[in-house]
Amino acid sequence: MDITQLILDDHQEQRRLFSILEQLDRTDTKSLTAMWKRLAAFLEVHAEAEEQIFYPVLLRLGHGAGGKPTAADETEHAIKDHNEIRDAVAAVAGHAVGSGGWHAAVFRANEANSDHMGEEEREGLTDFRIHAPLQLRHDLAVRFAVFDAAHIIGVEPVDKDPKSYIAEHK
Repeated sequence: MDITQLILDDHQEQRRLFSILEQLDRTDTKSLTAMWKRLAAFLEVHAEAEEQIFYPVLLRLGHGAGGKPTAADETEHAIKDHNEIRDAVAAVAGHAVGSGGWHAAVFRANEANSDHMGEEEREGLTDFRIHAPLQLRHDLAVRFAVFDAAHIIGVEPVDKDPKSYIAEHK
């Protein structure tokens, strides 16, 4: 087991859930609500697991990758992205399920999340695979999987200040 692979697997699941949401009948508000509730919870649990388990270790071991000069730069950008995703997810609640505004807000959440995943895959995950030993990657994967299982119904979304986060975890 490898934490970088678990994160990639979560990214694929996020893509799959957004895709399913796009294919549902726009008038089937019950199905849209159920799928969005699951996706919104999944996004937050994933971000929180990364923030508690992955990024603190990346800050200590990483050197920068994918165009970012340091692991702190990668992490700061990722925390900002997580906040943008949280804000986009929260904005969905301001619209009637299935309405044009709701779909537009879901699209913005998908866009913010997709941008983040691509950057994270090129930057932080690459940096981690290069610099973290396999046993550590395994140990963190176990913690990541347990965190996910323990928070299956979600966690409270809380924006974080990227600079304070880095100072706390360095």
